[in-house]
Amino acid sequence: MKLHTFWRSSAAYRVRIALGVKGLSYESISHHLGRGEQSEPVYTTLNPQGFVPMLEDDGFALAQSMAIIEYLDEKYPTPSLLPADPGQRALVRAAAQVIACDIHPLNNLRVLKWLRSELGQETAGVEAWYRHWIAAGFQGLEEIARRQSGDGRHVHGDRVTVADICLVPQMYNARRFACDLTPFPTLLAIDAALQAIPSFAAAAPEQQPDAE
Repeated sequence: MKLHTFWRSSAAYRVRIALGVKGLSYESISHHLGRGEQSEPVYTTLNPQGFVPMLEDDGFALAQSMAIIEYLDEKYPTPSLLPADPGQRALVRAAAQVIACDIHPLNNLRVLKWLRSELGQETAGVEAWYRHWIAAGFQGLEEIARRQSGDGRHVHGDRVTVADICLVPQMYNARRFACDLTPFPTLLAIDAALQAIPSFAAAAPEQQPDAE
C-alpha cells in the first residue's frame, strides 16, 4: 500500500490517522505542495486532480481523503470508523462533513494562494479569512460535539470515528493560524484526548519523514 502525501496536508493527515487506527502498513510518497510537485506530470498522470492524498492499494488507486477513509473502513472493517446503526452513521458523517465540506475547502492551500495572487490580499487579510471560517465552522461543531459525545473524548459516542479523524487535523491547522479556540472547550478537550492515542500521535505532521 502506498500513500501519496505531504506532511502538512490536513487531508493527508486524516488518511494517515485512519491507516494508523486500522494498523495498516504503507509506503509514504511525498509531494511537496509548496514547490508544486503535486502538479508534475508524473503525478497528474496517476491523479488528474493533482491533489494529495491518494492511496494505491494492490493496483487500485483512489484520491479524495473521505473516499479513501471509507474505502479503508469497508475493506479493513476492524476497528470500524462508523457506528453500526444507520442513523448514528449518518450523524458521524454529518459531523465529519462540517470540516471536510464546510471548513477545509475554504481554507486549503490553493484558496489561500489565490487570495494572495489574484485578489492581492496581504498576509493579514489571508489570515483573517482563515480565522473567520474556522470560527464559523467550529461554532456549530462545538454544539454538535457537546450533544453527541458520549465521554467528552470523542466527537460522537465513546470510540474513534471518522468525525474524530477529521477534527484533529483541523485543530492543528487552526493553531497554525493562531485561531482563538477558547470558545470551543468541547473540541479542545476531545482534541487533547485524541492526540494522546498512539495512532493519532504517529500521524502528526512533525512525525512525518518529509517534515521540514
